[in-house]
Amino acid sequence: MLTAKKKQKIITTYRTHASDTGSPQVQIAILTAEIADLTKHLRGHKKDNSSRRGLIKKVNERRRLLQYLEREDEKAFTKLKTALALR
Repeated sequence: MLTAKKKQKIITTYRTHASDTGSPQVQIAILTAEIADLTKHLRGHKKDNSSRRGLIKKVNERRRLLQYLEREDEKAFTKLKTALALR
């Protein structure tokens, strides 16, 4: 699970302006960190199906946000994609 400190660091890294906390870039970056944590957890707990369901929900939400960002601001999409090393 993401701590408040880690989350704040992600927000300051990917925000678009000084008071930004909810832009697609920030949401995608936070979801990416949560996905990485859940993936690490599931490697050790293979039968944890409720966490697996949560992981799938987060992956789908990130996918929808990425599609939105690509449609609305392609330049920001490519920049974020390379910064987060997404395929």
